[in-house]
Amino acid sequence: MTKRVTIADVAREAGVSMMTVSRAINDKGEISPATQQRILAIAKEMDYRPSGLARGLATQRTATVGLVVPDIANPFFSQIARGVEDIAYAHGYNVFLLNSVEDVDRERAALDSLWEKQVDGLLLCSSRLDQKTLVERLQQFRYVVLVNRLLQTAVDGVCTINVDDTAGARQAVDYLLNAGHETIAFLAGPRQSLSSQQRLSGYQQSLQAYGRPLRQELILHCEPDTEGGYNAALSLLTAHPDVTAVYAFNDLIATGTLKACQELGRRVPQDLAIIGSDDIPLASLVTPSLTTLRITKRHLGTTAMQTLLHLIQQSEPPPAADQTLHPQLILRNSTLPHPH
Repeated sequence: MTKRVTIADVAREAGVSMMTVSRAINDKGEISPATQQRILAIAKEMDYRPSGLARGLATQRTATVGLVVPDIANPFFSQIARGVEDIAYAHGYNVFLLNSVEDVDRERAALDSLWEKQVDGLLLCSSRLDQKTLVERLQQFRYVVLVNRLLQTAVDGVCTINVDDTAGARQAVDYLLNAGHETIAFLAGPRQSLSSQQRLSGYQQSLQAYGRPLRQELILHCEPDTEGGYNAALSLLTAHPDVTAVYAFNDLIATGTLKACQELGRRVPQDLAIIGSDDIPLASLVTPSLTTLRITKRHLGTTAMQTLLHLIQQSEPPPAADQTLHPQLILRNSTLPHPH
């Protein structure tokens, strides 16, 4: 393996001190333009590459950011990660991606790891930590963008980007109620998830606005994946055959519900209407295709990374420090056409 060329090697070849080479490479001045150009030409010829660690010590920056998500296997978070990486790459940043797999201990460990790596900033998606622990961990980092999670206490250097999941859920349940469904169940996600809490709130608000009773037995929390949706839907529909519509926490749960309907002989949408959330690519590919709430996931990632870059480069929040994105109801074949 070829030995890495060091700043000392360049200095020796150019017949100057290492300090002079450093000044030339980092454009610090104090040397003549001719000397700088000669040193840069020698460095290029020798294929010298500055040490990222040394550069970080000099600039107090590492050109790295951390991204923590609860489940990278969920296309919702992988699309966010893609948006983050696109903007990071364009601005010369590398992204450390850590997956907490819906586990608070692993989330804490991920944050500890990123703090030890001295990342320039943190992007934390859908944190499952309690408020006290979350605030304590965020205070370790200089700059943070918190995605899909509210803070009850303001923290310096922290911006938030959220989705109005309450309004999105109301769109979905209002649509089902207007379509004539009297018995609508909600397959909720993790209890500690902000999105799950807000979507539950929207579900409850919609039923109340239409004068429908809230039946707790029709609300089931489950793992936010296809298997979790399948098991929850199988249990729900077996115990409550009067259910004619299901609003699902996400499209993976909705897809699991489709599988349960196949086993139970429930036709979708004739016997059971289903609405999911997130509009992942799978939603338009399953049969029947899923009516869902579209969230611009990659845009969520690019917006988060752009906000973090502003914090890092300007040392202050952007004009719109805290942002809210709004879901859009996308109608497909898992619901019957609206009577109107």
